Amino acid sequence: MMSLTHEQCIKACLECMEACNVCFDACLQETDVKMMADCIRLDRECADICAFAAQAMQSNSPFAKQICQLCADICEACGNECKKHDHDHCQKCAEVCYKCAEECRKMAS
Repeated sequence: MMSLTHEQCIKACLECMEACNVCFDACLQETDVKMMADCIRLDRECADICAFAAQAMQSNSPFAKQICQLCADICEACGNECKKHDHDHCQKCAEVCYKCAEECRKMAS
């Protein structure tokens, strides 16, 4: 049986994955794609770890805590990068990344 903490964290991870995928796609449409390179790279990595963390929690992985800890670190890095850019999609993504990092830290502790 999954705890409420699990469920909140899974929800945050899936929302973050979605925001990162949207941001990733939107960054590719920006005029100066080169300037968005770090953002694009971190969006990709963050979406991947969020999907993996959600899966780990759903399947009750014995490594869920460590995966969530790593997920929190990557979410924070992605949030910090997105925050540097004025685009709406980057600002929204940063917000969701920070929220997910917070939920993952609760999960990992």
